Amino acid sequence: MSLGDEHDGQTRTRLPEPGPGAGRPPARSSRSLIAVLGVVVLLVAAIALANRGDGTPDSPSSGANPDTPTRSTAPTAATGVRPVPGKNGLIPTGFARDEQGAQSAAANYAVALGSVDMFQRGPREGIVRAVHDPAVADGLVRSLDDSYSAGFLADVGLNPDGTAPAGLTFVSRTIPVGTKVKESTADTATVEVWCTGLVGLAGEGSTKPVTTTWFTITEKLRWVSDDWKVVSSAQAEGPTPVNGDNRASIADDIAKAVEGYGGFTYAR
Repeated sequence: MSLGDEHDGQTRTRLPEPGPGAGRPPARSSRSLIAVLGVVVLLVAAIALANRGDGTPDSPSSGANPDTPTRSTAPTAATGVRPVPGKNGLIPTGFARDEQGAQSAAANYAVALGSVDMFQRGPREGIVRAVHDPAVADGLVRSLDDSYSAGFLADVGLNPDGTAPAGLTFVSRTIPVGTKVKESTADTATVEVWCTGLVGLAGEGSTKPVTTTWFTITEKLRWVSDDWKVVSSAQAEGPTPVNGDNRASIADDIAKAVEGYGGFTYAR
């Protein structure tokens, strides 16, 4: 899920090529989709932050124990112990100002930017502003609104508002496999996040089954307002392992798995 880079300043946004259905034939809709998620690239665009919280920060001052596993009422909300004490909606915040903190931030942000919420205008803007440097957020929001056009959403199999058709479950998860710091200073860091992803429509009668992809996201981060924020991001295909011999599950099993298994908060 070819895209062109389109954005002012330092942020590069990978947009779908023009043409019907974002310029991709149905057989490659999953590849086109991942690229736009493409982490938002940002993305490529699983933390599976497929459902946003109420935006209320969760911090020690609110009486919550940061070492206590938490789970939202949403079935695909992030689960597990958080590596940081705060969050913006369901996106962790307050990462350490060191290489490990930058790696954790990059992994969590990749997941958020590859989530189902990126396909709906309001939730998408909330995610973009939560994880990006404010200096680039406005332009990126506008670019992504153009990218997630009605034509692109239709090609993916979604309704014009980004929701799944009745009876189907839309799956879009980015799962970090590992992270690596390429460069770092006291105020900046460049982190590579090796990921696998799930994308497609699960459920009986789906013509766009859930498939897997492998890609590496390179995020350039800046220390802004006491936290790491994304300045720009790029994506490359792979490294991709050899497919195993697992038998593909039926669509209903995939839908039940997505609804029943929450994601994680990632730390290094």
